[in-house]
Amino acid sequence: MLVIGIAGGSGSGKTTVVKELVSQLPENSVSVISQDAYYFDNGDKTPEEKKQINFDHPDAIEWDLLIDHLDRLKKGETIPMPIYTYVTCARSQEVIYVHPTEVIIVEGIMVLVNEELRKRMDIKVLIEDRKSGSAGMPRP
Repeated sequence: MLVIGIAGGSGSGKTTVVKELVSQLPENSVSVISQDAYYFDNGDKTPEEKKQINFDHPDAIEWDLLIDHLDRLKKGETIPMPIYTYVTCARSQEVIYVHPTEVIIVEGIMVLVNEELRKRMDIKVLIEDRKSGSAGMPRP
């Protein structure tokens, strides 16, 4: 199994790169895990507390769960990837089942920030915004 990490700032082209990779590889050979699915469930917070959440900070991500899910995929297990809703700052009761495949893409603005996650990647890609010449994030 090949694990590819794709990071970059908002609007940098991550989604475009991921879609192109998926389209170029054999059907059903790629699974995608989105960092956005792993924001902590903040549904129990007050509206004022929700306004204070910094979605661009690594502390907003439940890294242990994301890493556990990647490890389980690498062991051949299907995982229940959460569905996060920004409107409510909470996870849905539903999940998306992600199956192990030959290629796993882990994408998100901060997927290269976490050292434990990076160690599990075979290929690491940082997408830079063509307009600003930056990825819009600190380099790992």
